[in-house]
Amino acid sequence: MALWKDTGSSASPAAGGTPVPANPTVTELHSKPIERIPEPPSPAEAPRRAAAPAPRAAAVAESVIAAELTIEGKITGSGDVRIAGRFKGDVQVDGNFRIDAGARLEGQVRASVVTVGGELQGNIDAAKQVDVLSTGIIVGDVKAASITVAAGSRMRGHVEFGWDDKHAADRPAAFELSKGTTRAV
Repeated sequence: MALWKDTGSSASPAAGGTPVPANPTVTELHSKPIERIPEPPSPAEAPRRAAAPAPRAAAVAESVIAAELTIEGKITGSGDVRIAGRFKGDVQVDGNFRIDAGARLEGQVRASVVTVGGELQGNIDAAKQVDVLSTGIIVGDVKAASITVAAGSRMRGHVEFGWDDKHAADRPAAFELSKGTTRAV
């Protein structure tokens, strides 16, 4: 049902509507009685409909902080997140998290898979997998089931990997990465 017509004609009274001029004035619009919209039928009167199929699970979407943005706050939720700009705050997602080359994050990260191509000033905690690309810089501690470090990347902090929660009591002394060498602390 059109609310107005640009053709200059008016609604047909035979169609159940009140004729309205093509370009009504405010007083013409307010002087007309208001028509009531009929109430929907009650559930008992409504015809039975077949149940709608359940919606399919949507593909996991990636949220992006663009290269031109600088944001301060907190990111939580599910799905994949990629930072191409600057972000200050903590990130906790049930999904993948990526810091692109040239991007910077100041805060703690908790995600399933973390890929660092930019700079991270903070800790990564309890990730299944951490990938530090050749352009990646981490200044903080990393705790993950698996870690891959590319040649050319830089890191300063403590690293724990290869341990799951059932081996937590058996952990030996932590290891520290310093200028490419690993030594027991």
